[in-house]
Amino acid sequence: MKIHKSPLIGLLLIEPDRFSDHRGFFAETYSRRVYAALGIDLEFVQDNHSLSAAVGTLRGLHFQAPPHAQAKLVRCGRGAIFDVVVDIRCGSPTYGEWAGYELSAANGAQLYVPTGFAHGFVTLEPDSEIIYKCSDYYAPVSEGTLRWDDSDIGIHWPLKGDAILSSKDAIAPLLRDLDSPFHFEEGCQ
Repeated sequence: MKIHKSPLIGLLLIEPDRFSDHRGFFAETYSRRVYAALGIDLEFVQDNHSLSAAVGTLRGLHFQAPPHAQAKLVRCGRGAIFDVVVDIRCGSPTYGEWAGYELSAANGAQLYVPTGFAHGFVTLEPDSEIIYKCSDYYAPVSEGTLRWDDSDIGIHWPLKGDAILSSKDAIAPLLRDLDSPFHFEEGCQ
């Protein structure tokens, strides 16, 4: 397993080992013991699976506020996505900065997204499936969004046309209007 730390403290890109032969491959995508040793010592309580049919489908930027904040472990089971996070932790040296990674069925990479980050992705291939673990249950009263194309954040989305958005994501607020419920703690997960 390879671990890549991001300039955004707490964010990790994880490449699980794959064992391949003429039949395909095997990969252990999660082991609580192994991930705890990496500092991801959480109880994941919910798994989500989404399908985006069209290339250019953009979902995000989403988060859940305390007391239902969610850390996530995200991977792509089919197709490919460009996965993005934005640091929204007050007091963080990287507040408002973003990082993006390609997650695909081919590369098997995962992204660990701690609480305090807004998360989103855009599909790079048709019929892309995203599978992710969450550290808290979905709580509609705690959900928040940020505008995907906020020029103050400046995300470089690899779009080849217009983004396909939900109505909620199309009218999400800007970062400058966010009263963030998250606070940065050095070394936080």
